[in-house]
Amino acid sequence: MSEKKKVLFIINPCAGRDKTRKSAEEIISLFPAEEFEFTVEETTCRGDATNIVRRCLDGHDFVVCCGGDGTFNETVNGVLHLQSNKPIGYIPTGSTNDLASTIGIPTNVEEAVKIIVSGQMNSYDIGCHNGRFFTYVASFGPGTKLSYSTSQKMKNKLGHAAYMINGFVLKIIPTLKEIKPIHIKIEYDGGTLDDIFYFASVSNSTSVAGLFKFDKNTVKLNDGKFEMLLVRHIKTPLDAFRMLGKMLRKDYDGKSLMFLNTSQAKFTFDEPHAWTLDGEFGGEPDSVSFSVLPGAVNVYSPKNAMFIGKEEKSL
Repeated sequence: MSEKKKVLFIINPCAGRDKTRKSAEEIISLFPAEEFEFTVEETTCRGDATNIVRRCLDGHDFVVCCGGDGTFNETVNGVLHLQSNKPIGYIPTGSTNDLASTIGIPTNVEEAVKIIVSGQMNSYDIGCHNGRFFTYVASFGPGTKLSYSTSQKMKNKLGHAAYMINGFVLKIIPTLKEIKPIHIKIEYDGGTLDDIFYFASVSNSTSVAGLFKFDKNTVKLNDGKFEMLLVRHIKTPLDAFRMLGKMLRKDYDGKSLMFLNTSQAKFTFDEPHAWTLDGEFGGEPDSVSFSVLPGAVNVYSPKNAMFIGKEEKSL
């Protein structure tokens, strides 16, 4: 009989909606008891999953995190800080689960567990923002605070609708008249931009904040490049709503709305500006150096056309 695989199981007990939330015991019972042995740790505060990984991963074959995209982000940060290549399993139970949707991991707990048990995995690119890792999006501009300013209580009760209410009704609409242009110099793979911008995101996902959807044919999750969305030439609140419509239609005209691929970028501001990393506060620097770490982590995930196979990478 083969030796059991030792699993570090990290669960965020606050993620997701109360009525559908499963306990650690219920989830672990879905794994074959004869194949897996678990060490269970619950997060108690923001950033705790990173600390748990750094403290407890040694002696385990891989780690499974159960929570939202923020919990996955923290888990990845812990693994990378240890310079470990141990795989990561993700059971998405958050409010939006943008990253899980992109990777192809179902939000149904039973189905997510089956993928981990199968052993199927893919390498996944990770972003580095001034030395801090992020898994799928870094952004600044109007709505930047949408995710991390939405209360856990609201997210638990309303799910994705919480971001819509908090972001567009309570935050963005009242501040549209206060939108201010930001002068930025952006250096990236394709050249340099020196202009006025209002919003930017650097992402490795087909969905950002559950609102902006990108074409799956233009996004690859392990190609060594992230997608950069830039918004400029907004003068009025009406322009902002029109721009939102363009985003929803994926109408990237190259003038007011730009969509680029890059493996690195440097943003230089005239003054500090706030960023979010995977929905969490990412600081207020006046200069940001961004880079992609190709295939930095291995994630248990189904076969997915958005992952480039080894054969395609070698071409």
